[in-house]
Amino acid sequence: MADTVSFSLFGAGVSPGVAIGYAHLISSARLEVVHYEIEADKIDAEIARFDQAVARVQTELGLIASSASALAEMAAFVNLHRMILSDSQLSAAPRDIIRARRCNAEWALVEQTEHLVGQFEAMDDLYMRERKADVQQVAERVVKALTGSARARLGPSHEENVIVVAHDLSPADMILFKQHQFAGFVTDVGGVTSHTAIVARSLNLPAIVGLQHARQMIRENELLVIDGSDGILIVNPDRQVLAEYQLKQNEFQLERQKLKRIRTTPATTIDGSAIDLYANIELPADMDDVLESGATGIGLFRSEFLFLNRNDLPNEEEQFEAYREVAESMQGQPVVVRTLDLGADKTVNGAERSGPNPSLGLRAIRFCLAEPQMFLTQLRAILRASHFGDIRLLLPMVAHAHEIDHALVMVKQAKQMLDLQGLPYNPDILVGAMVEVPAAALAVNMFIKRLDFLSIGTNDLIQYTLAIDRTDNSVAHLYDPLHPAVLTLVANTIRAGARAGVPVSVCGEMAGDVRLTRLLLGLGLRQFSVHPAQLLEIKQQVLRTDLAEAKRGAARLMRAHDPERILQLLDRLNG
Repeated sequence: MADTVSFSLFGAGVSPGVAIGYAHLISSARLEVVHYEIEADKIDAEIARFDQAVARVQTELGLIASSASALAEMAAFVNLHRMILSDSQLSAAPRDIIRARRCNAEWALVEQTEHLVGQFEAMDDLYMRERKADVQQVAERVVKALTGSARARLGPSHEENVIVVAHDLSPADMILFKQHQFAGFVTDVGGVTSHTAIVARSLNLPAIVGLQHARQMIRENELLVIDGSDGILIVNPDRQVLAEYQLKQNEFQLERQKLKRIRTTPATTIDGSAIDLYANIELPADMDDVLESGATGIGLFRSEFLFLNRNDLPNEEEQFEAYREVAESMQGQPVVVRTLDLGADKTVNGAERSGPNPSLGLRAIRFCLAEPQMFLTQLRAILRASHFGDIRLLLPMVAHAHEIDHALVMVKQAKQMLDLQGLPYNPDILVGAMVEVPAAALAVNMFIKRLDFLSIGTNDLIQYTLAIDRTDNSVAHLYDPLHPAVLTLVANTIRAGARAGVPVSVCGEMAGDVRLTRLLLGLGLRQFSVHPAQLLEIKQQVLRTDLAEAKRGAARLMRAHDPERILQLLDRLNG
């Protein structure tokens, strides 16, 4: 076509691979409604119209959640939306606005939504700030119920050649899309921890988020190329570019198939050094992917799924069953369960908790120690599950020796309680801690004396060290795992553990970045914990690494301070 223009957009690649297909535009999540005044005698009817729309959406979400019961990640997000809709801030506050301002229900809902979004944007916690999109998406569904409009129908026939383009995608959308075989996803908004990114990675679909204006600039059925590895979206590629990416796509798919051949191959370097490759999981339902990846352990089992999206606390039996299920699935291989890592800005058991800076407030181990009964319940459940496998206990966000001492006292107390009841557990369960704040890395020897192992959470460590929020577009470019300060903290922690004979793993995104595998090996890392989808690629790099060369290359890189020189040395190390 004469008016076809080729151009590229850049965002955050959140799921690797290449997808080539035709654009299918999904309606925007932006809320634009008309504003009109309601006559005084019609206010009650307008409130009733609002209540009916809320009830209709609750029913829709309930049906979607039921149909997605086997898709744990997505079902959890839909249940989150159901909770948001049930909250009085969204389901009741607009009624007060309708009555006070005599305005239509749509306008009242949008006004209240903007107020709530402003509160979320002011939060420091990355996860909670991104939840503003969930509030907007819930409000959008209610607006559509009020206006009678609906999302665009999924019209394209050959779905394997379709790329979904949206301003944002709700969890309910993602569940419906699960029934289709789309090639990939791109959205204007979202970050690496958004539900779109999480689901795209779980489906192994190339995806890019944070493209800003893709939904406005792309037309229906335009040819698109997604490079999910580099975060590049090409619209209407010319023949040469299209051919290049078709070749790249074939190479990527062929490489992915080849990787499956090494699933059962022991992870050893060229010189025969054994490396532990563990998996990170969010839910027991992730175990199929773990077993398929050939992981030899679970390096990080996040326990938050048991506590979120509910108004009550999970009891001991519920937690015990979840931990035991994973332990039995691993058949004696290590399973590291991280105790509750909720922040001060999240609600547990209906209790509102807030602070001027939640990411620096009562969160993780601090929160657990402030709620001893809740913490004891979780410790008892983990201990009981340790009877059914090699379960290990991981304490998040430690910064002070007294936090560890207090936690260990509570572990001892939980053991004594189980002894009195005659319930079996592993009395020699290993206890470790996350190194994710600079204080822990700088005072690592203090923790080594008290613990059996350490796990470096590089995501938080980088953000706390550099004071960078990587979801903030104005400073995201400063988020740098290769910053000399970050590398020094990581290297010193690994070295201190090796000297003391205390195992140290890395469970953050640095562990899953194949560009950094040889560097970490050269720094002395012998235990990686990554997303199951990343594990085989990391194993392949391990198998191709000569440890002596990696040590020399890492030493050269650690002496460099100029960013360009560091990248040059990294390229040489991986060459």
